[in-house]
Amino acid sequence: MRCEVVAVGTELLLGHVVDTNSAWLGERLAEAGIDCHFQTRVGDNGQRIVAALGAALARSEAVIVCGGLGPTPDDITREAIAEVMGGALERRQPLVDAIRALFEARGRTMSASNERQADVPRGAEVIPQTVGTAPGLVCPVGERVVYAVPGVPAEMKEMVERAVIPDLRARAAAAGETAVIVSRTVRAWGITESLLAETLAPRLEALDAQDSPVTMAFLASGMAGIEVRLTAKAKSEGAVRSLLDAEESEVRASMGSLVFGVDDQTMEVVVGTLLVRHGLSLGLAESLTGGLVASRLVSVPGASAWFRGSVVAYDSRVKRHVLGVPDGPVVSESAARAMAEGAARVLGADVGLALTGVAGPDPQEGVAPGTVLVGLTVDASTEVTRVQLPGDRELVRQHAAMGALDLLRRHLSERPGASGR
Repeated sequence: MRCEVVAVGTELLLGHVVDTNSAWLGERLAEAGIDCHFQTRVGDNGQRIVAALGAALARSEAVIVCGGLGPTPDDITREAIAEVMGGALERRQPLVDAIRALFEARGRTMSASNERQADVPRGAEVIPQTVGTAPGLVCPVGERVVYAVPGVPAEMKEMVERAVIPDLRARAAAAGETAVIVSRTVRAWGITESLLAETLAPRLEALDAQDSPVTMAFLASGMAGIEVRLTAKAKSEGAVRSLLDAEESEVRASMGSLVFGVDDQTMEVVVGTLLVRHGLSLGLAESLTGGLVASRLVSVPGASAWFRGSVVAYDSRVKRHVLGVPDGPVVSESAARAMAEGAARVLGADVGLALTGVAGPDPQEGVAPGTVLVGLTVDASTEVTRVQLPGDRELVRQHAAMGALDLLRRHLSERPGASGR
């Protein structure tokens, strides 16, 4: 069973509205075990909508059309579907009465234009509306089917969950094609997308050669890291999980310590988990990142159990008077060392993590933009790491925050007693 998505609306093409409906539908279809190989956006033009539907029906057993079911003249999805079905629209008076009742129940008067929403292609079934006013449609086209749902996200989601997904599952079951599709995201940091693709190229080749039910894709997700998306399809959820477990093991074997988490395990969640596992608390000292690291950490529920706080020492005088940085350059290994030790001391933490450097655009103290020094003190030992980061001011700050957390993550992962993921 394959199902395509066609999103209707000129505003989608112009970028005035972001098409979140198609993304949600793709995810929901996958959860239902239904393949979605194509998604199309098309403007409010009858001929182009008909062409998009025709192309989709030529490739897939089902199509979900989003949008164009309203009462205005540019809402022409019904007319396009009727043309594809080879019939005409018919106005159904009971549906007019039902729409009018929806308006009256909300203390409003239905305008004459809303009667258009009761126009149904001959041979189609109606999906009653419970949230808005536009009914949905189930439209058979030979042995295939077109579902029409509103473009308003809340109305679309309710209708798809209530009527479309159950109908698709029933059709798939009748064809003996029930399946489960599940995705798993392996997260990594410290490698480029291109180098990651080269590293995992042997696994991709093996999957292709075996005609495996597991697929692999890469996505650079900014401060979330590099994502390796594994997707598997099987007859049962247990079988899918086994496939994903096996492939995740292969990916981890290829990538080693570059992998920091899976699915919703963000870097800050992993760091918090490791701190709890070791019974340690963390204090920060931030200069060029200006509180970015602290902001990420406090987004983790329960962070107060292991995060003591952050000293945002942006001014050199704060570095010296609060954190004990000695006289001399503040973009230096000695400054980063003193900041990390000062953070642990001032905040009463077991671990001190500090960042200083030059975000740019201009050099500071003769140091080039993009220079970052990360100090880490734990177990009565302090180390300083110096890196040179590319990009503009904001990109340097974001990469510095993520890189500092990754440095702490790696240290805690190698510390005795760090069993588990």
